[in-house]
Amino acid sequence: MENYIWLGFAGALIALLFAFTQKNKVMSFSEGNDTMRKIAASIREGANAYLKHQYATVFKVFLVVFVVLLVMAFATGGEMLSQFTPFAFLTGGIWSMLAGFVGMKIATNSNARTAQAASESLNKGLRVAFSSGSVMGFTVVGLGLLDISLWFVILRYIAGIDDPLALGNIMVMNGMGASFMALFARVGGGIYTKAADVGADLVGKVEAGIPEDDPRNPATIADNVGDNVGDVAGMGADLYESYVGSILATFALGASAGYGWEGMILPMLLAVCGIVCSIIGTFFVKTEENASQKSLLKSLRTGTYLAAILSAVLAAPLTYFVLGSWGVYVAILCGLIGGCAIGYFTEYYTSDTYKPTQKLAAASETGAATVIIGGISLGLLSTIASILIVAVAILVSFYASGGAESFNQGLYGIGISAVGMLSTLGITLATDAYGPVADNAGGIAEMSGLPEEVRERTDALDSLGNTTAATGKGFAIGSASLTALALLVSYVNIVQEKTPENLDLSLTNPLMLVGLFIGAMLTFVFSAYTMSAVQTAAQSIVVEVRRQFREIAGIMEYKADPDYASCVALCTKGALKEMVKPALLAIIVPILTGLVLGPIGVVGLLGGISVTGFAMAVFMSNAGGAWDNAKKYIESGHHGGKGSECHKAAVVGDTVGDPFKDTSGPSLNILIKLCSTVSIVFSGLILAFSIF
Repeated sequence: MENYIWLGFAGALIALLFAFTQKNKVMSFSEGNDTMRKIAASIREGANAYLKHQYATVFKVFLVVFVVLLVMAFATGGEMLSQFTPFAFLTGGIWSMLAGFVGMKIATNSNARTAQAASESLNKGLRVAFSSGSVMGFTVVGLGLLDISLWFVILRYIAGIDDPLALGNIMVMNGMGASFMALFARVGGGIYTKAADVGADLVGKVEAGIPEDDPRNPATIADNVGDNVGDVAGMGADLYESYVGSILATFALGASAGYGWEGMILPMLLAVCGIVCSIIGTFFVKTEENASQKSLLKSLRTGTYLAAILSAVLAAPLTYFVLGSWGVYVAILCGLIGGCAIGYFTEYYTSDTYKPTQKLAAASETGAATVIIGGISLGLLSTIASILIVAVAILVSFYASGGAESFNQGLYGIGISAVGMLSTLGITLATDAYGPVADNAGGIAEMSGLPEEVRERTDALDSLGNTTAATGKGFAIGSASLTALALLVSYVNIVQEKTPENLDLSLTNPLMLVGLFIGAMLTFVFSAYTMSAVQTAAQSIVVEVRRQFREIAGIMEYKADPDYASCVALCTKGALKEMVKPALLAIIVPILTGLVLGPIGVVGLLGGISVTGFAMAVFMSNAGGAWDNAKKYIESGHHGGKGSECHKAAVVGDTVGDPFKDTSGPSLNILIKLCSTVSIVFSGLILAFSIF
């Protein structure tokens, strides 16, 4: 059965070829007039400069970790760590970086083209932005499958590892590099984009009373650059890590469950099946002119739901052919249905076509304070749906897969459920990555003075993008919770193999309890660091924008150009400086906890951070998305429209929500999985030197 690995290479090739054709399609459209091309070039230049500096910074950290892993692997003759893991760490980081970089390159080449297309029709603007998102979506899944397939071949056929359990345990460690890169990309990009966004909004829209993306605002180019380095490059690395992590965790669980090579090949085949179904779904995303938000949402839902339905249909014969188990198919179905359900409820809480966000917009009539209180309340309440959906998926997947008779087979069901949820990531990520492109298109339309009807179309696409971005984050967080559970079990299995006595994993064990508290604490400390980073960087932008308004005569009268480059430089410096501390937490805390409390304490830490991190991530992402769309709802003419006191109150709420939804919230799901993979990779070190 392991010979079917060639289908993984075929799936990767299909995905990457489709991404290439979509890229050519996007590049065939016009970039508009000279002003639009000049603005787009400035955004590209800023994004390229930031990523160059970010990758240089991350490379230094990667080099240190690589050397540490090399010492652990070769100094102990492979007993403490597989000698392949250091190199897999590097390749995972490189592929993750490449996924984000490709997404950023196509996004910065698509924003002006989307604005120009929107000047012709709403549907054309949607198709260009969505095609750009498709490049990102299918590049991520293509590179992910390629990485997994290559390492499987290296370990199975070159290294000659013929024990599925041994190969699965090594493979699960290979996700650390992808998680590591994803956290730096998400945190750094999130700090950059939200520092620029908050600074531009507070001074430009609230203090100066000028429109969003007004060319007079010195931070507007930095804001548009931020959309690409945070919401595109950061998100691409993030979901690459989610995709690869879920498959690798299921590899290890499949071997532990006794399914052998069949249990490891099934998630790979599901991913290939999902790629084909996602490609089919992309052809059904289209809309009519003057479509409402509900109609635009329906057009994107049509594509994503169709892909999920096709995957559900094809997964049935596939699962029976490979494993001969209908129970495992039910688990896959749980993941697919759960992913769609999380997407629906995320839309309900964040889209301005539903009552929660409309009610939040109405709160602006009594000021910014009530908007902030209402958004926090909405975000907290929204956790109910996501948590219950994941809880049901876990229980049904576990028992349907035979968990009552075989604990390990039930756990495999949970892992394969996460793979099912992410199997159609190609189109789900396309709908997510489309959002920042539409946002940039609106900014370019405003800065280049295109007719008002163009801005109305790009605003409609942007508002839809806020909802799809929130949906994508909910999707990533939901799958992260399932994957984190699978990784936790993998950690327990790997540690148990190396210790002669059974671990006491009861909640009454003091080591477990202390670990749980540390895990819960880590969620809050990490969120504090990332929020504080945005605050510090945003303050520097606010001061700089105020200085330019005060000292550069003629800005407000369009007689002088702002110094855009200084704001871009400040954002770059602030993001690079502030991203290292929270990222290192995910490595240092699990290792220190293990060295003091031993493997039992680490299990507690992973459980604590999985539960609190999941809830906190849902709360932050949904609250931020609702605040953003409440502002857009007012700008569309409700509650006084643009420039009103209600609008100013909503802008303040949106600035609070910016680091919630684009920095801290989405970074938490990476933190959960990175802590797990770090714990697995350093399990040998912890067992050798722990105090307890």
